[in-house]
Amino acid sequence: MEVTPTPLGGAVLIQPQVFGDDRGFFLESFNEREFKEAGLPTQFVQDNHSRSGKGILRGLHFQNPGSQGKLVRVVIGAVWDVIVDLRRSSGTFGQWYGVELSAANKLMLWVPEGFAHGFLTLEDGTDFLYKCTAPYAPLLEHTLAWNDFAVGIEWPLDRLGSAAPVLSAKDSAGLSLQALPLFD
Repeated sequence: MEVTPTPLGGAVLIQPQVFGDDRGFFLESFNEREFKEAGLPTQFVQDNHSRSGKGILRGLHFQNPGSQGKLVRVVIGAVWDVIVDLRRSSGTFGQWYGVELSAANKLMLWVPEGFAHGFLTLEDGTDFLYKCTAPYAPLLEHTLAWNDFAVGIEWPLDRLGSAAPVLSAKDSAGLSLQALPLFD
């Protein structure tokens, strides 16, 4: 596996080694030894799977307290995956990073604790998988507004064929960076 740092400290892009032939392919999405050697977490407590139609925006979610690290990937379809550094002591506080994750490119993103995370589906029937280092705790969950001017995320809305993504009521009520309980 190849691990590439992102501009946001601690978050990395992971390219698994893919073995393919005329029958299909095989890859390891998690290998405890390799993750440990790369300085990545090896203890996960929960696996999640979501399916979404094109143009669905989920996020930007985080828990505080009870922060979750997440190992995310797409197995069918494609997303524009986004993280925002919410650690006030970080040199990249308030900055975002986005990357396309897809079934075709097989990339994975490690999202450390202290980050908000969300994604925009770029294809119908997109299946998104993620492993978490802490259990989901709905009473501790917060949502950063996907369109917070202070963060300035550049979502690829032109790829949707519409001017705005589809949001849940919870995600529509996301708060600005300044109104959220941030990390030290």
